[in-house]
Amino acid sequence: MFAVYADSFASSADDPLTGLVLGERPDPVAPEGWTTVTVKAASLNHHDLWSLRGVGLKAEALPMILGCDAAGYDEDGNEVVVHAVVSDPAWIGDETLDPRRSLLSERHQGTLADKVIVPTRNVVPKPASMSFEEAACLPTAWLTAYRMLFTQGGLKAGDTVLVQGAGGGVATALVALARAGGLRVLATSRDEAKRAKALELGAHEVFESGARLPVKVDAVMETVGRATWSHSIRALRPGGKIVISGTTSGPNLDDAELTRIFFLQLSVIGSTMGTRDELASLVTMLDATGVRPVIDRVLPMTEAREGFAAMAAGDVFGKIVFTR
Repeated sequence: MFAVYADSFASSADDPLTGLVLGERPDPVAPEGWTTVTVKAASLNHHDLWSLRGVGLKAEALPMILGCDAAGYDEDGNEVVVHAVVSDPAWIGDETLDPRRSLLSERHQGTLADKVIVPTRNVVPKPASMSFEEAACLPTAWLTAYRMLFTQGGLKAGDTVLVQGAGGGVATALVALARAGGLRVLATSRDEAKRAKALELGAHEVFESGARLPVKVDAVMETVGRATWSHSIRALRPGGKIVISGTTSGPNLDDAELTRIFFLQLSVIGSTMGTRDELASLVTMLDATGVRPVIDRVLPMTEAREGFAAMAAGDVFGKIVFTR
């Protein structure tokens, strides 16, 4: 079958695509308790670029088909969305808390291929109202955003939320889902065009990164890290929450703002991916509201290198989707 895979790690951080290969790989064989999904669409994540750099992927696992997200047909011909978190078969409860969990493309072959095998419990019905391209955007970025807002953040209609760094896949999902959930949405970006697009997505107000806000917010959704951390902490009302799921600008902080955190009794909450049940709830929410993922571009999987290059250059707003 055709697949997009890593057969070596990048020799330079400036060129992460050196180990990227587009070619043939053996058809997967599903063991007991697993099922085969015929992929119609799959989306790209920063996780795939990190994999090419050898982050979270061991050399002995190579060659590894990349990709966490997909939508397609199960073995019975049903339209499904693939849940990317693979937990231990004996694990009960929230699979994101399983210390032995992994994402597709870490220990198990990923979704950027004609077929992918996953545990049978890892498929969610895709509603007819949603295209395969739209559904393929959900399992990583949009699920991460859903869990940040409504599970870890515990936000409800009427609350005010700040989304840092509008433009990335998770941040665009945060804006759209927060607006659909009845929240007042503020968003920041260094880029004027991305601020304008955030308004189109549903943000009530947008600001330059680091700008003074007109109000203190109930929660901040943080995916940027070092570059925005101080601003995020200072944007919160007393007792507010910062929910963090990523550190795209770097994990190390010059000033963690610890004094402000304890004095104002702020909560700092980590969030990673989401559960199969949360993915099902997200799909139902989008089906009911008509909200759809923002897609930057759709490419045939045979042109995947172009999509990887665009993400590496930061030249995206929303999701990059590959189709078969």
